[in-house]
Amino acid sequence: MLATALPHDEEMRQRIERHRADRSARLPGMATQEVPRDLAAALRRHSSPLCLVVIDCLTLWLTNLLMPMDDAALDDALWQACCADFCAALQVASGPVVLVSNEVGLGVSPLSREARRFIDELGRLHQEVAARCTQVTLMVAGLEMPVKRGTP
Repeated sequence: MLATALPHDEEMRQRIERHRADRSARLPGMATQEVPRDLAAALRRHSSPLCLVVIDCLTLWLTNLLMPMDDAALDDALWQACCADFCAALQVASGPVVLVSNEVGLGVSPLSREARRFIDELGRLHQEVAARCTQVTLMVAGLEMPVKRGTP
């Protein structure tokens, strides 16, 4: 498991601990590495034919890069390079990869420029990733909705 969350406040620290405990109980053999920013390098390091890599989640990874709490946001050029690097790593992954993300662009456009940029870039990231994936599933109200089944 490659986890992207950062614990910037007490509620998020508790949420991360709850996720760790839940994973540990359900999947005791699954190792977790915290990867808040350099996801492409981590995917390259951990991908192998007999190893399932779960990335949880792309939304928080993008938040860490475009709306960080403790650092400057990546500009468009750096973000595009980071996205391209991740997509290249995903394309050549030698083993199975499961990606978790949130679809946040289904509602009203937010008022702030930063939030609109985030939603636009998350939508682009989802499109880039989906183009490289064999399967894409949207979960709504706990129900699986197949979006893509077939070859990348």
